[in-house]
Amino acid sequence: MSRFQPEQRTDRTARTGSHRRSESGKPRARWLDELLDWAKTLGVALVIVLLANRFVFNLSTVEGQSMEPTLEQHEWLFINKIGYRIGEPERGDIVILKDPSEQIDRKQFLVKRVIGLPGDTVEIRAGQLYVNGLQTVESYTDVNIEDSDYGPETIAEGQYFVMGDNRRAGASKDSRSFKPVPRALIKGEAQFILWPIAKMNKL
Repeated sequence: MSRFQPEQRTDRTARTGSHRRSESGKPRARWLDELLDWAKTLGVALVIVLLANRFVFNLSTVEGQSMEPTLEQHEWLFINKIGYRIGEPERGDIVILKDPSEQIDRKQFLVKRVIGLPGDTVEIRAGQLYVNGLQTVESYTDVNIEDSDYGPETIAEGQYFVMGDNRRAGASKDSRSFKPVPRALIKGEAQFILWPIAKMNKL
């Protein structure tokens, strides 16, 4: 007559169970490692984007009508910020600058075109723009200057005379009202229209 023997847990069984538990733990470890890798990648990407936005490029939205017909309201612009860290604004550049006016309703940034460089003499007479005594042909405007005459004024060292392309009366707040702007206020050059797609173009 055989006796019933209770099942003995051998070392092999114990090792097998332990192996199953460790295997069931591995997927959790891999999942956590992958999550940490993704977090690190996203963190590095975010830092790169923030640094690029701070020092290399930026996106800006056109507000108002002061740059018509070249730029229209709500268009998105690509702003090159690094170019002016190694070079200087040139006549004809479309730039982003901090609003130098002291009005309560002043905007944080303005979009304008560089008209006069340091040392230039700027004058507006009978609806025409003169730089250094020569009448400037402005293919980017569609009307003569409707505001009153200005100057002549010689631009001081380290300053720039800027205007909006919209030359209708009262359409642009620019150097005619807040005077030439210091170089430090010019933050970048608008180089492309990015949106809407139908108007995507190099400026």
